[in-house]
Amino acid sequence: MRIGVLKEPPAETRVSLLPEHIAALKKWNVDVCIERGAGEQAFAADIKYTEAGATVCSREEVLQSSDIVLSIQLPASAELSALSSKVLLGVYQPLFQAAQMKELAEKGLTIFSMDMLPRTTRAQSMDVLSSQANIAGYKAVLEAANLFPKYFPMFMTAAGSIPPAKMLILGAGVAGLQAIATSRRLGAVVEVFDTRPAVKEEVMSLGAKFIEVEGAADASKAGGYAVEQSEEFMKRQKAKIAESVAKADIVITTAQIPGRKAPILITTDMLNSMKNGSVIIDLAAATGGNTEQTKNNETVHYNGVRIVGNSGLASTMPSDASKLYGKNILNFLQLVITKEGQLNLNFDDDLVLGTCITDKQQVIHNRVKELIN
Repeated sequence: MRIGVLKEPPAETRVSLLPEHIAALKKWNVDVCIERGAGEQAFAADIKYTEAGATVCSREEVLQSSDIVLSIQLPASAELSALSSKVLLGVYQPLFQAAQMKELAEKGLTIFSMDMLPRTTRAQSMDVLSSQANIAGYKAVLEAANLFPKYFPMFMTAAGSIPPAKMLILGAGVAGLQAIATSRRLGAVVEVFDTRPAVKEEVMSLGAKFIEVEGAADASKAGGYAVEQSEEFMKRQKAKIAESVAKADIVITTAQIPGRKAPILITTDMLNSMKNGSVIIDLAAATGGNTEQTKNNETVHYNGVRIVGNSGLASTMPSDASKLYGKNILNFLQLVITKEGQLNLNFDDDLVLGTCITDKQQVIHNRVKELIN
C-alpha cells in the first residue's frame, strides 16, 4: 500500500504528515510518497522526509500512485476528476459541500473527513478539530495582544497604575478554554459565556468568571458542540452579552454549530457600545462569524473597534499544528490499515463509519445524505 501526501494551497501552511510520522507507517509496511515541497511552510524539508524513509514525488505521481491521499484541503476539481478508486483523507467540511461530495462519490472516490469524527472518548487521540482549536485559542489571544493598544496585566509604576485588560470569551470549547488560560497567563481579567452550564466549573478553575443565563437547551448529547437555542433564551443571552461587551477591551468569539451558519452573538448596536481601541477576534468567521460586521479573512475597522475574522489561526503555527494533526491522522489510520499494510474499511467501527462521507459511488454519511435529498 502507498500513502501520498499532497502540498496544500499557498494559504494553508500545514502539512498532513511530518518526517517524524513516517517511521510509524513504515512499520506497518506502508510506502509513503510526499509531494515535492509539501512540508516547506511547516519547516519540514524534502531531505528530512527522504531520510525518514519516504519518497519525494511529483504531484501527479502522488495522485496517481497512492491508495490513500492525504490532503488537509480538497485538491482542485480538475485533479479530482482524473481520480477514481482512491481514498481521500482530510478536513473537507462536507456539511457545507454536500453537492460536491455527491459528485465525488459518483467518481468512485472514498472520502473521509476528519471534522465529522464522532466526539467520543475513544476518538480523542484522532480529534483534529480539538488539536487545531487549541492552537487557535492560544494564537487568538496573542493576535489580540498584538493589536490592543494597551497592556494586558495590571501595572503599578511610579508614573501611575495601569488597570488590567478586560477580556470576554464567547464559547468555552477547546479554543475558548485555551484562550482563557492564555489570557490569564498574560494578566487579563476574563469573563466567559457559554450555553452549556456543565463547563462552568472548568472555566472557573482557570481563573475566569462564568456568565450564566438560565434556560439553555440541553447540549449533553451534542458531542461537545453547541446546539440551537430557544428564542426566549436568545433574548436573555443577548442582554447579558451586551452588558459584558460594553465593558470588554477584547472579545474572542468561538461559537459554531456544525453544518450551520455561526450564530450572531454581537450585534452592530453592541459594537457601537464598545470602547475605542477594542479588539474582536472572530474564530467563527469561516461560517459567517459571530458579529454582524465580521468578514472572513479580513480585519474590519468599525467605529474604533478592530474585528479580525480568522478561522485559520492554526496555520499561523504550522510546525506544531502539523505535528498534532499528523499524530491525529496516524491514530485514525490504525483503524483502516492492517498490520500487514492492507486497507481495511471496517464500517462496524463507529469512528470509521462516522468519518466516512462517500464509498462505493454513494454518499453514505447520514447527515450529508439529508442535505442532498
